Amino acid sequence: MFNGTFLDGPLPQARVISEERRLLGWNVDNSDLVHIPEHWLKYPEPEASIHFLLGLLYILYFFMSTIGNGLVLWIFSSSKPLRTPSNLFVVNLAFCDLIMLLKAPLFVYNAFNRGYATGHIGCQIFAMIGSLSGIGAGTTNACIAYDRYTTITNPLEGRLSRTKAVILIIFVWIYTMPWVVLPLLEVWSRFVPEGFLTACSFDYLTDSFDNHLFVASIFTTSYVIPMLLIIYFYSQIVMHVIHHEKTLKEQAKKMNVDSLRSNQTQMNQSAEIRIAKVALTITFLYVASWTPYAVVAMIGAFGDQSLLTPGITMIPSCFCKCVACLDPYVYALSHPRYRVELQKRLPWLAIVEPTQTDTSSAVTEASNPATRT
Repeated sequence: MFNGTFLDGPLPQARVISEERRLLGWNVDNSDLVHIPEHWLKYPEPEASIHFLLGLLYILYFFMSTIGNGLVLWIFSSSKPLRTPSNLFVVNLAFCDLIMLLKAPLFVYNAFNRGYATGHIGCQIFAMIGSLSGIGAGTTNACIAYDRYTTITNPLEGRLSRTKAVILIIFVWIYTMPWVVLPLLEVWSRFVPEGFLTACSFDYLTDSFDNHLFVASIFTTSYVIPMLLIIYFYSQIVMHVIHHEKTLKEQAKKMNVDSLRSNQTQMNQSAEIRIAKVALTITFLYVASWTPYAVVAMIGAFGDQSLLTPGITMIPSCFCKCVACLDPYVYALSHPRYRVELQKRLPWLAIVEPTQTDTSSAVTEASNPATRT
């Protein structure tokens, strides 16, 4: 059994790591060892079938994200009724989600070659795209929550102008860039491989004060702050709608009528239920997709690193990519005008969404006594 020594003394550290890596099966060149945290090389390399399955999963992610976010970018950009200030945030989110999966080819290539095949440069590109898109998407989600909060709670004066929406989007990218540039240039922390060495992220394993400070800072700015903003704005929306619905019901009761809403049908859900569902879905999606990765980073920096096996670490990484596939359906497919545009441009999708003309005709017919039997 190899124990890290010659008969007459210990091996040099680099030689020890190289020999351990060879015995455990990792497909890494000696020249790349300096870029890889020693923590991962303590574990055996996963079976080829695991690499293959993860590669197939990323291929699925890539096509789902490309189709979903591509449609959002195409239709929201080319349809005049959809080019509103609020929808600029939806377009920005789709762009973030789309570029997140642009790193999928790098992962697939690494997975099918069972390791660190793209090398240091590929790792830097992978991590840079991940940080740019992940933090940008989280901050954009917060902007969407803010926009919906101001629009619903103050419908007359709360709607954002196009100028204000553009300023907020510029702020999103300014807010995001330091967490990409600093580790990329190794000014503060660095980008390194993680898990099966097929994915890369910021370094959360190096035991130093500067690196601990970096992990705590990026955890706060890219996860805690956007999450708290999202939860706050959507909770305020729900509370506002509940209060509004209660006021309408009380007023209707005083006037001895069933409802103060015009053209209300039993097929329509109340605004309270609709908004509550959207708020809970958006909040759950963001928290569920990024919390596991945030926990992994905090354990790596401040906890017991032995808990972070390569296999355990790859699970949160997959969760983060999954959200880029789901966002188009949560934000866009629930948008009535977007569904109408899909219905007109891609009729083979068999989407059934009543247009404004159909709705107006139905309302006119329902309000005309001569048309009733």
